[in-house]
Amino acid sequence: MHGEEASIFVITDGAGAVYLPAAQDHKRAGDGDTGPNTGGMGAYAPAPVVTDEILSRVKAEIVQPMLKGMKADGMPYQGVLYVGIMVTESGPKVVEFNARFGDPECQVLMKGLKGDIVPAILGAATGGLEGNEEAFEALLELDGFEPTATIVLATEGYPGSYAKGSIIRGVKSANELPGVTVFHAGTDIDEGGALVANGGRVLNVTASGETLKEAVDRAYSGVEQIDWPEGFCRRDIGWRALS
Repeated sequence: MHGEEASIFVITDGAGAVYLPAAQDHKRAGDGDTGPNTGGMGAYAPAPVVTDEILSRVKAEIVQPMLKGMKADGMPYQGVLYVGIMVTESGPKVVEFNARFGDPECQVLMKGLKGDIVPAILGAATGGLEGNEEAFEALLELDGFEPTATIVLATEGYPGSYAKGSIIRGVKSANELPGVTVFHAGTDIDEGGALVANGGRVLNVTASGETLKEAVDRAYSGVEQIDWPEGFCRRDIGWRALS
């Protein structure tokens, strides 16, 4: 398949479905989508490549048939459905399904959403979404979703072998910047009380703004506050949308 990948997230009780803003991940380790594949080096939402037309086709041609088919087989799917698609010249094609939120897409969704996601999650678990999608969308305040970007800070060597235990400073300063939240992914506290790296992908510096450019600029401002010589990040997160 040739095109751009995007991630569609659906909260469903097996019949009704609430769609969250589409996101786009950056899988390659290096700028310009070069280097080895990783678990994700950054993401942003909403993803302009998923137009209203593309989303309508995803709903009609992919998600609804899948939900109806599983229900007809006596195995209705309830929960968060992650639909990985390729936006091709002939429309959206399925790359993969996952029964979870994406990482790092989840970070941008949680940061950008202004409403409460808990009622929709509870509705997925207990029923009641079907026919009430608009009410749940209102609780999520989807119309007020802010453009959001996240930058993954990873340990040098990732996704290959890497060392653990290097000290990270400046996370508090990053969190104090306007619109910035730093999510921890692979950190620990050493015996001396210092924050240390304990994994490959270690921090997600996430920011929202009035525009995607502002969100990306804020996220990179947060990155600059973090003192971690043993870490690295991509410097072009959001390049497809911003170009």
